[in-house]
Amino acid sequence: MRIAIIGGSGKMGRWFADFLLKDGKEVVISGRNESKLLEAKQQLGVEAASNMEAVKIADAVLLSVPIESFAEVVKEISPHIKPKQVVVDITSIKVSPVATMHEYLKTGLVLGAHPLFGPGARGVANQNFVLTPTNDQESALAQKIREYLETRGAKVSLMTPQEHDEKMAVVLGLSHFIAIVSADTLLDSDKLKPPGEIGGITYKVLLTLVESVISEDPELYASIQMNLPDITEIEELFHQKVKEWVALVKNKDRQKFIRQMNALKDRLAKSDPDFGKAYENMYRLVAGL
Repeated sequence: MRIAIIGGSGKMGRWFADFLLKDGKEVVISGRNESKLLEAKQQLGVEAASNMEAVKIADAVLLSVPIESFAEVVKEISPHIKPKQVVVDITSIKVSPVATMHEYLKTGLVLGAHPLFGPGARGVANQNFVLTPTNDQESALAQKIREYLETRGAKVSLMTPQEHDEKMAVVLGLSHFIAIVSADTLLDSDKLKPPGEIGGITYKVLLTLVESVISEDPELYASIQMNLPDITEIEELFHQKVKEWVALVKNKDRQKFIRQMNALKDRLAKSDPDFGKAYENMYRLVAGL
């Protein structure tokens, strides 16, 4: 099987090209930046082509392009998609890309997918994937891809594009937002210091989160923040909660602080069966850094 990776010169495109090559697939890549495309071609030892040519010679297509250029790319390749040709996108957003594929790719079979990891992953084992089929044909394809990934150790969930984006507003949107605002706060307060000998475990975890997000591509993180539906509602709620907890600290309302923290503990214990292991897991996380 030959797979065309549109955006194969980017980080995730290269990651999937490398993964598929090691799994015995043929790969052809395309990319908008000629120097990066040539570099990726030489690094991977694969064929490089234009978007249109890559699609024409492939059995399946993997779209690994920024959300801002997604519709443009889909429109470009649409006349060249063959009947029954599979097209899978791996953007971090699902409602808009899936709708765009349905609008323009009438002859192929499309599926939304989201690998919940970055290009630093060593493989798919123990990594999370979400697949978002919207009809029976896509569900059948999703089951095949699920079996393929799970036999290689991945963890795969199926849900609608809407369910995916609602969950990602928290899983990605809020966690990234907290890391970015924390970095801004620490730097502006001149308190961002390496943990060293006095750094506590929670600070090490916070600093790891901050640096892991800030070190990545700002364009990707901006795309996630600007395109996830309902993300502002989650972040505004976070802002409201920050003000409420700041008020407790500022007013030195010790008893209310304790009551509210205990209430949170009770709610988390009910919603997460592994809640009691969290503190131990944090130490394991830091030990592995």
